[in-house]
Amino acid sequence: MNFYSVIIGSELLNGRRRDSHFDFLNKELIKRGWEQKGSFVIKDDFKLIEDIFNLIKSDEKSVMFSFGGIGSTPDDITRAVSAEVFGDGKLHIHDEVFKIIIDKFGDEAYPHRIKMSELPKDADLLKNVVNNIPGFQMKNRFFFTPGFPSMAQSMVVEALDNFYPQHKAKFREGFLAQSSENEFINLMNEVPPSIELSSLPSMVGEKREVEISLLGESKDEVLKELNRFINYMNEKKINFTNKGK
Repeated sequence: MNFYSVIIGSELLNGRRRDSHFDFLNKELIKRGWEQKGSFVIKDDFKLIEDIFNLIKSDEKSVMFSFGGIGSTPDDITRAVSAEVFGDGKLHIHDEVFKIIIDKFGDEAYPHRIKMSELPKDADLLKNVVNNIPGFQMKNRFFFTPGFPSMAQSMVVEALDNFYPQHKAKFREGFLAQSSENEFINLMNEVPPSIELSSLPSMVGEKREVEISLLGESKDEVLKELNRFINYMNEKKINFTNKGK
């Protein structure tokens, strides 16, 4: 599966708040052998959110975690956009959420809080351990949580534990070479598609360094590729440090 995060909030872009969703989701995914394919931090803008949701939806293997915009204030538009992209274009009263809000707030549920019971068709709920007002999910792939980390984090864990608990383990090996990355491009081009390669060049004073990482599901295959690079560096007398995992 390809995991995406969409972090919605103009306050993040104008510097009034700092994001913590990305790091938390990343940690939980890596713990289970997954990783993110893309992450978006965007403002509360209907068309922009709609475009990003449609982009992610177009990936048949996508799993999305959306943070923010599911409350009852005028800038909380994520529920409406999710209905447009993942539902039938309309918001529907969710009976269970309606009851939760009425039981919690009574007459004060009207006229605003009750709007949080309006969800896309066929939405299922994510438990809110802080105030009991749930998040929701669609098709076991698209998860919508509040912008508050204290509420969103338990929903992320719930979703991953229920639907994406553990992926195949991956193995990573790498090295830091006292060389430019240009030295290794021919070798990089020979790395098979089953191995994920990353190259991170840097400058230390006037000296060039490059850290190369190899990631794959087959430990033997990863080590085989690593040894190709090591043999080349030994042949060319390039100093390097094995970085391991």
